[in-house]
Amino acid sequence: MKINWLFKNATVVDGSGNTEYQADVAVEGDRIVLIAPSITTAAENIIDCRGLVLSPGFIDVHTHDDLVVIRKPDYIEKTSQGVTSIIVGNCGISAACATLKDEVPDPINLLGELDEFHYPDVARYRERINAVTPSVNVATLIGHTTLRNNCVESLLEPANENNINSMRETLNQALQQGALGLSTGLSYGNAVNASTEEICALAELLAEHQGLYTTHMRTEYDGIIDAMLEAFQVGRHGQVPVQISHHKCAGAKNWGRTTETLALIEKYQQRQEINCDVYPYRAGSSNLDLKQVTEDYDILITWSTPYPEMSGKTLQQIAQQWETDIHHAAARLQPAGAIYFQMHEDDVRRVLQHPSSMVGSDGLPCDPNPHPRLWGTFPRVLGHYSRDEKLFPLTTAIHKMTGMSAWRFGLTGRGLVREGNFADLVIFDPQKINETGTFQNPKQTADGIEHVFVNGVLTWSHKQMTGLRAGKFLSRKEQ
Repeated sequence: MKINWLFKNATVVDGSGNTEYQADVAVEGDRIVLIAPSITTAAENIIDCRGLVLSPGFIDVHTHDDLVVIRKPDYIEKTSQGVTSIIVGNCGISAACATLKDEVPDPINLLGELDEFHYPDVARYRERINAVTPSVNVATLIGHTTLRNNCVESLLEPANENNINSMRETLNQALQQGALGLSTGLSYGNAVNASTEEICALAELLAEHQGLYTTHMRTEYDGIIDAMLEAFQVGRHGQVPVQISHHKCAGAKNWGRTTETLALIEKYQQRQEINCDVYPYRAGSSNLDLKQVTEDYDILITWSTPYPEMSGKTLQQIAQQWETDIHHAAARLQPAGAIYFQMHEDDVRRVLQHPSSMVGSDGLPCDPNPHPRLWGTFPRVLGHYSRDEKLFPLTTAIHKMTGMSAWRFGLTGRGLVREGNFADLVIFDPQKINETGTFQNPKQTADGIEHVFVNGVLTWSHKQMTGLRAGKFLSRKEQ
Protein backbone atom coordinates (compact mmCIF):
# COMPACT_ATOMS: atom_id res chain seq x y z
CA MET A 1 0.00 0.00 0.00
CA LYS A 2 1.31 3.44 -0.99
CA ILE A 3 0.26 6.08 1.53
CA ASN A 4 0.24 9.67 0.26
CA TRP A 5 -0.60 11.28 3.59
CA LEU A 6 -0.25 9.97 7.13
CA PHE A 7 -1.74 11.91 10.03
CA LYS A 8 -0.12 10.85 13.30
CA ASN A 9 -1.44 11.29 16.86
CA ALA A 10 -4.69 12.94 15.79
CA THR A 11 -7.70 13.57 17.98
CA VAL A 12 -10.32 12.20 15.59
CA VAL A 13 -13.81 13.70 15.77
CA ASP A 14 -15.35 11.54 13.10
CA GLY A 15 -18.57 13.46 12.29
CA SER A 16 -20.96 10.87 13.71
CA GLY A 17 -21.51 12.70 17.01
CA ASN A 18 -19.75 9.89 18.86
CA THR A 19 -16.90 10.38 21.32
CA GLU A 20 -13.55 11.55 19.96
CA TYR A 21 -10.60 9.16 19.94
CA GLN A 22 -6.83 9.14 19.33
CA ALA A 23 -5.62 7.53 16.10
CA ASP A 24 -3.41 7.68 13.05
CA VAL A 25 -5.19 8.18 9.73
CA ALA A 26 -3.80 7.25 6.30
CA VAL A 27 -4.88 8.64 2.92
CA GLU A 28 -4.12 7.14 -0.47
CA GLY A 29 -5.33 9.00 -3.55
CA ASP A 30 -8.73 10.54 -2.77
CA ARG A 31 -9.69 8.06 -0.03
CA ILE A 32 -9.11 7.34 3.64
CA VAL A 33 -7.53 3.87 3.53
CA LEU A 34 -6.65 3.12 7.16
CA ILE A 35 -7.51 4.33 10.66
CA ALA A 36 -5.60 2.68 13.50
CA PRO A 37 -4.07 3.42 16.93
CA SER A 38 -0.65 3.43 15.24
CA ILE A 39 0.33 3.21 11.59
CA THR A 40 3.99 2.51 10.82
CA THR A 41 3.74 2.09 7.04
CA ALA A 42 5.97 4.46 5.08
CA ALA A 43 4.23 7.56 3.73
CA GLU A 44 5.13 10.29 1.27
CA ASN A 45 3.95 13.00 3.67
CA ILE A 46 3.51 12.86 7.44
CA ILE A 47 1.73 15.46 9.57
CA ASP A 48 2.01 15.24 13.35
CA CYS A 49 -1.44 16.14 14.64
CA ARG A 50 -0.59 16.05 18.34
CA GLY A 51 -2.89 18.55 20.08
CA LEU A 52 -4.96 19.00 16.91
CA VAL A 53 -8.39 17.73 15.85
CA LEU A 54 -8.87 15.81 12.62
CA SER A 55 -12.46 15.94 11.41
CA PRO A 56 -14.41 15.55 8.18
CA GLY A 57 -14.39 18.61 5.95
CA PHE A 58 -17.26 20.93 6.76
CA ILE A 59 -20.31 20.85 4.47
CA ASP A 60 -21.98 24.23 3.96
CA VAL A 61 -25.57 23.21 3.28
CA HIS A 62 -26.83 26.72 2.58
CA THR A 63 -24.88 28.84 0.10
CA HIS A 64 -25.36 31.19 -2.81
CA ASP A 65 -21.97 30.32 -4.29
CA ASP A 66 -23.32 28.96 -7.61
CA LEU A 67 -21.27 31.31 -9.80
CA VAL A 68 -18.48 32.55 -7.56
CA VAL A 69 -16.84 29.10 -7.49
CA ILE A 70 -16.60 29.33 -11.27
CA ARG A 71 -15.48 32.96 -11.30
CA LYS A 72 -12.77 32.35 -8.71
CA PRO A 73 -12.18 28.63 -8.16
CA ASP A 74 -9.60 29.35 -5.44
CA TYR A 75 -12.54 29.98 -3.12
CA ILE A 76 -10.67 31.23 -0.08
CA GLU A 77 -13.82 32.43 1.72
CA LYS A 78 -14.93 28.85 2.27
CA THR A 79 -11.72 26.83 2.03
CA SER A 80 -9.98 28.93 4.69
CA GLN A 81 -12.66 28.05 7.24
CA GLY A 82 -12.52 24.31 6.58
CA VAL A 83 -15.42 23.95 4.16
CA THR A 84 -14.81 21.17 1.62
CA SER A 85 -18.31 20.84 0.07
CA ILE A 86 -21.05 23.38 -0.61
CA ILE A 87 -24.74 23.10 -1.52
CA VAL A 88 -25.76 25.82 -3.99
CA GLY A 89 -29.15 26.70 -5.46
CA ASN A 90 -30.80 27.69 -2.18
CA CYS A 91 -33.72 30.07 -1.52
CA GLY A 92 -35.36 29.41 -4.87
CA ILE A 93 -32.43 30.71 -6.92
CA SER A 94 -29.99 28.53 -8.84
CA ALA A 95 -27.60 29.27 -11.67
CA ALA A 96 -28.24 25.76 -12.95
CA CYS A 97 -31.32 25.73 -15.22
CA ALA A 98 -31.47 29.55 -15.44
CA THR A 99 -32.39 30.95 -18.84
CA LEU A 100 -32.23 34.73 -18.67
CA LYS A 101 -33.09 37.35 -21.26
CA ASP A 102 -31.86 40.92 -20.85
CA GLU A 103 -31.63 41.27 -17.05
CA VAL A 104 -31.16 39.26 -13.88
CA PRO A 105 -34.35 39.52 -11.80
CA ASP A 106 -34.38 39.88 -8.04
CA PRO A 107 -33.30 37.81 -6.11
CA ILE A 108 -31.46 35.78 -8.77
CA ASN A 109 -29.19 38.84 -9.00
CA LEU A 110 -27.69 37.80 -5.66
CA LEU A 111 -25.72 35.16 -7.60
CA GLY A 112 -23.95 37.32 -10.20
CA GLU A 113 -24.12 39.30 -13.43
CA LEU A 114 -26.08 38.50 -16.59
CA ASP A 115 -23.03 37.39 -18.58
CA GLU A 116 -22.22 34.69 -16.00
CA PHE A 117 -25.42 32.67 -16.53
CA HIS A 118 -24.56 30.00 -19.13
CA TYR A 119 -26.15 26.91 -17.61
CA PRO A 120 -29.63 26.04 -18.97
CA ASP A 121 -29.35 22.57 -17.46
CA VAL A 122 -27.49 20.74 -14.71
CA ALA A 123 -25.34 18.82 -17.20
CA ARG A 124 -23.70 22.03 -18.40
CA TYR A 125 -23.30 23.38 -14.87
CA ARG A 126 -21.73 20.11 -13.79
CA GLU A 127 -19.38 20.14 -16.80
CA ARG A 128 -18.23 23.67 -15.96
CA ILE A 129 -17.64 22.89 -12.29
CA ASN A 130 -15.54 19.87 -13.18
CA ALA A 131 -13.62 21.89 -15.79
CA VAL A 132 -12.59 24.68 -13.39
CA THR A 133 -11.94 22.24 -10.49
CA PRO A 134 -12.79 24.60 -7.61
CA SER A 135 -11.26 24.33 -4.15
CA VAL A 136 -14.56 22.90 -2.83
CA ASN A 137 -16.95 20.19 -4.01
CA VAL A 138 -20.24 21.56 -5.35
CA ALA A 139 -23.75 20.09 -5.30
CA THR A 140 -26.85 21.94 -6.44
CA LEU A 141 -30.52 22.29 -5.68
CA ILE A 142 -32.83 23.71 -8.36
CA GLY A 143 -34.46 27.03 -7.55
CA HIS A 144 -38.20 27.46 -7.92
CA THR A 145 -37.81 31.15 -8.81
CA THR A 146 -35.28 30.16 -11.47
CA LEU A 147 -37.85 27.76 -12.94
CA ARG A 148 -40.58 30.41 -12.75
CA ASN A 149 -38.36 32.93 -14.51
CA ASN A 150 -37.99 30.48 -17.42
CA CYS A 151 -41.68 29.69 -17.72
CA VAL A 152 -44.10 32.37 -16.48
CA GLU A 153 -44.94 35.59 -18.27
CA SER A 154 -44.93 37.62 -15.06
CA LEU A 155 -43.02 36.58 -11.95
CA LEU A 156 -45.59 38.49 -9.92
CA GLU A 157 -48.40 36.13 -11.00
CA PRO A 158 -49.21 32.51 -10.07
CA ALA A 159 -48.13 29.94 -12.63
CA ASN A 160 -50.81 28.41 -14.86
CA GLU A 161 -51.07 24.73 -15.78
CA ASN A 162 -48.86 25.08 -18.86
CA ASN A 163 -46.24 26.95 -16.84
CA ILE A 164 -46.24 24.25 -14.17
CA ASN A 165 -45.87 21.48 -16.75
CA SER A 166 -42.92 23.32 -18.28
CA MET A 167 -41.30 23.76 -14.86
CA ARG A 168 -41.85 20.07 -14.12
CA GLU A 169 -40.07 19.08 -17.33
CA THR A 170 -37.03 21.21 -16.47
CA LEU A 171 -36.95 20.01 -12.87
CA ASN A 172 -37.32 16.36 -13.83
CA GLN A 173 -34.39 16.59 -16.24
CA ALA A 174 -32.32 18.39 -13.58
CA LEU A 175 -32.98 15.64 -11.05
CA GLN A 176 -32.00 13.01 -13.61
CA GLN A 177 -28.77 14.94 -14.20
CA GLY A 178 -27.84 14.99 -10.52
CA ALA A 179 -29.61 17.86 -8.74
CA LEU A 180 -30.29 17.14 -5.06
CA GLY A 181 -33.78 18.60 -4.85
CA LEU A 182 -35.96 21.70 -5.10
CA SER A 183 -35.56 24.97 -3.20
CA THR A 184 -38.03 27.82 -2.79
CA GLY A 185 -37.72 31.44 -1.74
CA LEU A 186 -41.35 32.21 -1.12
CA SER A 187 -40.83 35.45 0.80
CA TYR A 188 -39.33 37.18 -2.24
CA GLY A 189 -41.59 39.30 -4.44
CA ASN A 190 -40.98 37.18 -7.53
CA ALA A 191 -42.21 34.00 -5.82
CA VAL A 192 -44.58 35.18 -3.09
CA ASN A 193 -47.61 34.85 -5.38
CA ALA A 194 -46.85 31.25 -6.27
CA SER A 195 -49.57 28.99 -4.92
CA THR A 196 -49.00 26.07 -2.58
CA GLU A 197 -50.41 23.86 -5.34
CA GLU A 198 -47.69 25.11 -7.69
CA ILE A 199 -44.99 24.03 -5.22
CA CYS A 200 -46.70 20.70 -4.53
CA ALA A 201 -46.83 19.92 -8.24
CA LEU A 202 -43.06 20.29 -8.43
CA ALA A 203 -42.43 18.41 -5.18
CA GLU A 204 -44.19 15.37 -6.65
CA LEU A 205 -41.10 14.73 -8.80
CA LEU A 206 -38.61 14.59 -5.93
CA ALA A 207 -39.29 11.24 -4.27
CA GLU A 208 -38.35 9.15 -7.31
CA HIS A 209 -34.87 10.69 -7.19
CA GLN A 210 -34.53 10.65 -3.36
CA GLY A 211 -34.57 14.44 -3.51
CA LEU A 212 -35.53 16.88 -0.78
CA TYR A 213 -37.49 20.10 -0.46
CA THR A 214 -35.68 23.08 1.04
CA THR A 215 -37.49 26.33 1.69
CA HIS A 216 -36.92 29.95 2.55
CA MET A 217 -40.49 30.11 3.78
CA ARG A 218 -43.13 32.71 2.95
CA THR A 219 -42.29 34.55 6.12
CA GLU A 220 -40.00 34.31 9.14
CA TYR A 221 -41.91 37.12 10.86
CA ASP A 222 -45.42 37.17 12.39
CA GLY A 223 -46.96 34.48 10.18
CA ILE A 224 -44.17 31.97 10.66
CA ILE A 225 -46.38 29.14 11.97
CA ASP A 226 -48.60 29.17 8.88
CA ALA A 227 -45.46 29.30 6.70
CA MET A 228 -44.06 26.24 8.47
CA LEU A 229 -47.33 24.35 8.09
CA GLU A 230 -47.27 25.07 4.36
CA ALA A 231 -43.71 23.74 4.11
CA PHE A 232 -44.69 20.57 5.98
CA GLN A 233 -47.70 20.16 3.68
CA VAL A 234 -45.44 20.29 0.61
CA GLY A 235 -43.17 17.65 2.13
CA ARG A 236 -46.09 15.33 2.90
CA HIS A 237 -47.57 15.82 -0.56
CA GLY A 238 -44.27 14.93 -2.23
CA GLN A 239 -43.40 12.32 0.43
CA VAL A 240 -39.95 13.90 0.76
CA PRO A 241 -37.85 15.42 3.57
CA VAL A 242 -38.30 19.12 4.36
CA GLN A 243 -35.36 21.40 5.14
CA ILE A 244 -36.30 24.79 6.59
CA SER A 245 -33.67 27.25 5.43
CA HIS A 246 -31.88 29.52 7.94
CA HIS A 247 -34.54 28.96 10.61
CA LYS A 248 -35.21 32.06 12.68
CA CYS A 249 -37.94 34.13 14.29
CA ALA A 250 -37.41 37.58 12.80
CA GLY A 251 -38.64 40.94 14.03
CA ALA A 252 -38.58 42.20 17.60
CA LYS A 253 -42.13 41.12 18.44
CA ASN A 254 -41.31 37.53 17.42
CA TRP A 255 -38.23 37.20 19.59
CA GLY A 256 -38.55 34.17 21.82
CA ARG A 257 -40.93 32.29 19.52
CA THR A 258 -38.36 29.60 18.63
CA THR A 259 -39.74 27.68 21.62
CA GLU A 260 -42.98 27.54 19.64
CA THR A 261 -41.45 26.82 16.21
CA LEU A 262 -39.09 24.11 17.42
CA ALA A 263 -41.95 22.43 19.29
CA LEU A 264 -43.93 22.47 16.04
CA ILE A 265 -41.04 20.78 14.22
CA GLU A 266 -40.93 18.10 16.92
CA LYS A 267 -44.68 17.54 16.65
CA TYR A 268 -44.63 17.07 12.87
CA GLN A 269 -41.47 14.96 12.97
CA GLN A 270 -43.71 12.21 14.32
CA ARG A 271 -45.17 11.86 10.82
CA GLN A 272 -42.54 13.20 8.39
CA GLU A 273 -38.84 14.06 8.02
CA ILE A 274 -38.04 17.68 8.93
CA ASN A 275 -34.74 19.44 9.53
CA CYS A 276 -33.44 22.98 9.40
CA ASP A 277 -30.22 24.87 8.93
CA VAL A 278 -29.00 27.89 10.86
CA TYR A 279 -26.19 30.42 10.77
CA PRO A 280 -24.57 31.43 14.08
CA TYR A 281 -25.41 35.16 14.09
CA ARG A 282 -28.34 37.30 15.17
CA ALA A 283 -28.16 39.25 11.91
CA GLY A 284 -29.25 38.15 8.45
CA SER A 285 -28.37 39.56 5.04
CA SER A 286 -30.12 40.04 1.71
CA ASN A 287 -31.16 42.74 -0.72
CA LEU A 288 -32.51 45.91 0.93
CA ASP A 289 -36.25 45.30 1.13
CA LEU A 290 -38.34 48.41 1.77
CA LYS A 291 -40.97 46.25 3.50
CA GLN A 292 -38.39 45.19 6.08
CA VAL A 293 -37.18 48.69 6.97
CA THR A 294 -37.90 49.34 10.65
CA GLU A 295 -36.71 51.27 13.69
CA ASP A 296 -36.84 48.06 15.78
CA TYR A 297 -33.25 47.02 15.06
CA ASP A 298 -30.12 48.16 13.20
CA ILE A 299 -29.87 47.75 9.43
CA LEU A 300 -26.36 47.93 7.96
CA ILE A 301 -26.02 48.79 4.26
CA THR A 302 -23.62 46.43 2.44
CA TRP A 303 -23.86 47.99 -1.04
CA SER A 304 -25.82 50.58 -2.98
CA THR A 305 -25.71 51.14 -6.72
CA PRO A 306 -26.41 54.91 -6.63
CA TYR A 307 -24.50 55.51 -3.37
CA PRO A 308 -21.63 53.00 -3.08
CA GLU A 309 -19.93 55.23 -0.50
CA MET A 310 -22.67 54.34 2.00
CA SER A 311 -21.50 50.72 2.26
CA GLY A 312 -20.69 49.89 5.88
CA LYS A 313 -22.99 52.53 7.39
CA THR A 314 -26.27 51.89 9.18
CA LEU A 315 -29.51 53.09 7.67
CA GLN A 316 -29.96 55.31 10.73
CA GLN A 317 -26.57 56.98 10.15
CA ILE A 318 -27.35 57.54 6.48
CA ALA A 319 -30.78 59.02 7.29
CA GLN A 320 -29.20 61.42 9.78
CA GLN A 321 -26.55 62.42 7.25
CA TRP A 322 -29.23 63.09 4.63
CA GLU A 323 -31.54 64.72 7.20
CA THR A 324 -34.43 62.41 6.37
CA ASP A 325 -36.11 59.32 7.85
CA ILE A 326 -34.92 55.75 7.34
CA HIS A 327 -37.72 54.90 4.90
CA HIS A 328 -36.86 57.72 2.50
CA ALA A 329 -33.16 56.93 2.91
CA ALA A 330 -33.78 53.28 2.03
CA ALA A 331 -35.74 54.25 -1.08
CA ARG A 332 -32.90 56.54 -2.25
CA LEU A 333 -30.31 53.79 -1.77
CA GLN A 334 -32.10 51.32 -4.08
CA PRO A 335 -30.97 48.96 -5.41
CA ALA A 336 -28.95 48.01 -2.37
CA GLY A 337 -28.02 45.23 0.03
CA ALA A 338 -28.39 45.13 3.79
CA ILE A 339 -27.58 43.26 6.99
CA TYR A 340 -30.59 43.08 9.34
CA PHE A 341 -30.05 42.61 13.08
CA GLN A 342 -33.46 41.00 13.21
CA MET A 343 -33.03 38.04 15.59
CA HIS A 344 -32.53 37.60 19.33
CA GLU A 345 -29.39 35.85 20.53
CA ASP A 346 -31.43 33.44 22.68
CA ASP A 347 -33.32 32.27 19.58
CA VAL A 348 -30.10 31.74 17.64
CA ARG A 349 -28.74 29.58 20.45
CA ARG A 350 -31.95 27.63 20.80
CA VAL A 351 -32.00 26.70 17.09
CA LEU A 352 -28.27 25.90 17.07
CA GLN A 353 -28.74 23.52 19.99
CA HIS A 354 -31.77 21.74 18.59
CA PRO A 355 -31.12 18.18 17.34
CA SER A 356 -32.88 19.01 14.03
CA SER A 357 -30.46 21.77 13.02
CA MET A 358 -27.32 21.73 10.91
CA VAL A 359 -24.98 24.59 10.02
CA GLY A 360 -25.19 26.66 6.83
CA SER A 361 -23.61 30.04 6.18
CA ASP A 362 -26.10 31.71 3.79
CA GLY A 363 -23.26 34.07 2.85
CA LEU A 364 -23.56 36.40 -0.15
CA PRO A 365 -20.21 36.39 -1.97
CA CYS A 366 -21.08 39.23 -4.37
CA ASP A 367 -21.58 41.77 -1.56
CA PRO A 368 -18.73 44.32 -1.42
CA ASN A 369 -19.06 44.37 2.38
CA PRO A 370 -20.46 40.88 3.08
CA HIS A 371 -21.93 39.55 6.29
CA PRO A 372 -19.04 37.94 8.25
CA ARG A 373 -20.79 34.57 8.00
CA LEU A 374 -19.32 34.25 4.49
CA TRP A 375 -15.83 33.87 6.03
CA GLY A 376 -16.45 32.73 9.59
CA THR A 377 -19.58 30.61 10.11
CA PHE A 378 -17.96 27.26 10.88
CA PRO A 379 -15.05 28.48 13.06
CA ARG A 380 -17.55 30.64 14.99
CA VAL A 381 -19.67 27.59 15.82
CA LEU A 382 -16.60 25.60 16.92
CA GLY A 383 -14.82 28.38 18.78
CA HIS A 384 -17.36 30.83 20.14
CA TYR A 385 -20.39 28.63 20.66
CA SER A 386 -18.89 25.20 21.37
CA ARG A 387 -15.59 25.94 23.16
CA ASP A 388 -16.23 29.34 24.76
CA GLU A 389 -19.99 29.37 25.40
CA LYS A 390 -20.23 25.58 25.88
CA LEU A 391 -23.50 25.48 23.96
CA PHE A 392 -22.75 21.89 22.93
CA PRO A 393 -19.75 19.54 22.85
CA LEU A 394 -17.27 19.69 19.99
CA THR A 395 -18.48 16.29 18.77
CA THR A 396 -22.04 17.66 18.42
CA ALA A 397 -20.87 20.84 16.69
CA ILE A 398 -18.90 18.88 14.11
CA HIS A 399 -21.76 16.42 13.57
CA LYS A 400 -24.00 19.39 12.69
CA MET A 401 -21.62 20.45 9.92
CA THR A 402 -20.44 17.07 8.60
CA GLY A 403 -22.14 13.70 9.17
CA MET A 404 -25.63 15.07 9.65
CA SER A 405 -25.33 17.32 6.60
CA ALA A 406 -24.00 14.55 4.33
CA TRP A 407 -26.84 12.26 5.45
CA ARG A 408 -29.57 14.83 4.88
CA PHE A 409 -28.35 15.88 1.42
CA GLY A 410 -27.33 12.39 0.29
CA LEU A 411 -23.61 13.04 -0.17
CA THR A 412 -22.37 9.45 -0.19
CA GLY A 413 -18.93 8.75 1.21
CA ARG A 414 -18.57 12.17 2.81
CA GLY A 415 -19.15 13.75 6.20
CA LEU A 416 -17.55 10.93 8.22
CA VAL A 417 -13.95 9.92 8.93
CA ARG A 418 -14.28 6.30 7.82
CA GLU A 419 -12.07 3.90 5.92
CA GLY A 420 -13.15 3.98 2.27
CA ASN A 421 -14.68 7.45 2.48
CA PHE A 422 -13.41 10.40 0.49
CA ALA A 423 -10.51 12.26 2.10
CA ASP A 424 -12.28 15.57 2.71
CA LEU A 425 -10.53 16.45 5.96
CA VAL A 426 -9.85 19.41 8.24
CA ILE A 427 -7.09 19.60 10.81
CA PHE A 428 -7.55 22.41 13.33
CA ASP A 429 -6.41 23.64 16.71
CA PRO A 430 -9.42 23.38 19.05
CA GLN A 431 -7.95 26.02 21.38
CA LYS A 432 -7.39 28.61 18.65
CA ILE A 433 -10.23 28.07 16.20
CA ASN A 434 -12.55 31.06 15.76
CA GLU A 435 -13.69 33.61 13.24
CA THR A 436 -11.73 36.87 13.07
CA GLY A 437 -14.00 39.01 10.88
CA THR A 438 -16.47 41.62 12.10
CA PHE A 439 -19.49 43.29 10.53
CA GLN A 440 -17.35 46.33 9.67
CA ASN A 441 -14.34 44.26 8.54
CA PRO A 442 -15.68 40.87 7.46
CA LYS A 443 -13.13 39.64 4.90
CA GLN A 444 -10.81 37.88 7.35
CA THR A 445 -9.56 34.29 7.36
CA ALA A 446 -10.30 32.29 10.50
CA ASP A 447 -7.83 31.37 13.21
CA GLY A 448 -6.90 27.78 13.99
CA ILE A 449 -7.49 26.04 10.64
CA GLU A 450 -4.15 24.30 10.01
CA HIS A 451 -4.79 22.11 6.95
CA VAL A 452 -7.70 21.40 4.60
CA PHE A 453 -7.82 18.42 2.24
CA VAL A 454 -10.36 18.01 -0.56
CA ASN A 455 -10.49 14.57 -2.19
CA GLY A 456 -7.06 13.83 -0.74
CA VAL A 457 -5.44 17.04 -2.04
CA LEU A 458 -3.93 19.60 0.37
CA THR A 459 -5.79 22.78 -0.55
CA TRP A 460 -5.21 25.07 2.47
CA SER A 461 -2.16 25.02 4.72
CA HIS A 462 -0.34 27.49 6.99
CA LYS A 463 -2.92 30.25 6.47
CA GLN A 464 -2.83 30.22 2.68
CA MET A 465 -4.17 28.48 -0.39
CA THR A 466 -1.71 25.91 -1.72
CA GLY A 467 -2.69 26.43 -5.37
CA LEU A 468 -3.81 22.80 -5.60
CA ARG A 469 -7.51 22.10 -6.10
CA ALA A 470 -9.55 18.91 -6.42
CA GLY A 471 -13.18 19.95 -5.96
CA LYS A 472 -15.80 18.39 -8.21
CA PHE A 473 -19.51 18.30 -8.85
CA LEU A 474 -21.40 16.04 -6.47
CA SER A 475 -24.71 14.39 -7.21
CA ARG A 476 -26.81 11.89 -5.33
CA LYS A 477 -26.28 9.23 -7.97
CA GLU A 478 -22.51 9.31 -8.12
CA GLN A 479 -19.72 10.82 -6.08
